[in-house]
Amino acid sequence: MGKALADAFPICRQTFEEADAALGHPLSRIIFEGPEEKLTLTENTQPAILTVSIAAYRLLESRGLGPAFAAGHSFGEFSANVAAGTLTFADAVSIVQRRGRYMQEAVPVGAGAMAAILGLDVEQVTEACREAAQGDVVSPATLNGGGQVVIAGSAAAVARAGEHAKARGAKRVIPLTVSAPFHCALMKPAEDRLAPELRALKARAPVIPVVADADAEPKRDARSAIDALIAQVCSPVRWEAVVRRLASEGVTTYVEVGPGTVLSGLIRKIHREARVANFGSPDDLAAVEDMMS
Repeated sequence: MGKALADAFPICRQTFEEADAALGHPLSRIIFEGPEEKLTLTENTQPAILTVSIAAYRLLESRGLGPAFAAGHSFGEFSANVAAGTLTFADAVSIVQRRGRYMQEAVPVGAGAMAAILGLDVEQVTEACREAAQGDVVSPATLNGGGQVVIAGSAAAVARAGEHAKARGAKRVIPLTVSAPFHCALMKPAEDRLAPELRALKARAPVIPVVADADAEPKRDARSAIDALIAQVCSPVRWEAVVRRLASEGVTTYVEVGPGTVLSGLIRKIHREARVANFGSPDDLAAVEDMMS
């Protein structure tokens, strides 16, 4: 992940070196070489994806390909705020490592779960969660659009909610391989630990608006951007609403920056008239430059 960028472009290689220096250990070696079980620990996954995303973003920016707005799905909102200048990359990569650790420690491994519900709207999924809770936590965690809602909570309640969703006509219920139940009330201990650390960072007003996951509103000042990063720990990621807000602001072209193409697929379902590309490797560069020229 990201190795081809680091090999081909000095600005990308320098980003990986900057991450290693900020964290005090060779994150880049874990990203490039594994082992996979170490990379998939949340406290490594989050800074790893942030680093690859910012390496790719810096390359695009160096070639004059800058955005009018930024947004990110879940901890991708940190990448968006680095791109917007709200946070320095060094501060962001350090705090997302701690964010991952705090989330992992908030719920014992195996006690929480997440599942994707396909084919029901948010209201139906919310009702299925309410019926299934029985005193436990379970709620919509990511509202991805295109008939896809991810739920999170205690493992037993998530399983019950999946059955209720099937009874309501869900096409599929897919248990997700995750290390913790993100974006639900079980993450409150992580939010409480993260909030003072985020507020202690030297943040600046973003140079472009960052549309936040928690409320799908553009953040144009430092305090609002930081508050949104805190709120999203326990709040659902309202990705469909984020994309619709971007569309309402006149956005017609989206570039998914970083590893993977999941968001590109979601955007195409939400904003069908949009032009969408992804940039995560040197092979993607020509298509992005063509689209944005």
